[in-house]
Amino acid sequence: MNSKQILDGPALLQKIRRIAFQIFENNFEEKEIIIAGIVGEGFSLAQLLCQNILEISSIKAQAVAIQLNKDVPYESPVQFECDKSIFEDKVIIVVDDVLNTGRTFSYSLAPFLSMHVKKIQVAVVVDRNYRKFPISADYIGYQMSTTLSEHVEVILSDKDRLGVYLR
Repeated sequence: MNSKQILDGPALLQKIRRIAFQIFENNFEEKEIIIAGIVGEGFSLAQLLCQNILEISSIKAQAVAIQLNKDVPYESPVQFECDKSIFEDKVIIVVDDVLNTGRTFSYSLAPFLSMHVKKIQVAVVVDRNYRKFPISADYIGYQMSTTLSEHVEVILSDKDRLGVYLR
């Protein structure tokens, strides 16, 4: 299958750094924030955002993985690799590589609704604008209109193929 590179590695990393600056600007009074990345490239994004936030600010940013089955998120509960108490009274930024219908984000946000958190925000590398669920991103690296049959792939975990691709 043919794929077209939309963003190369340096351009993608620049978008991520810009998102980190936006997160800092909107949360500069916080001492600590949690970047919760959806398993896969979303968690890789969370790690990169934490690294950038730590470089540009004094905010302690911690990456946490959100474990869920993206294909059938309603069949098993969302799980975290840490104790849920770390989310209490913190700003939580839930991140994933691509926002398409909003289904994955809807399920990944559900556990936070039963916790006392300061604020929940959403960050994505690519927003495709095909909402079926009422989710919008607070931080967007790149917006693109595609056909429903096209697939957007963000690669963050493989440094040799780093980029955004359209198939």
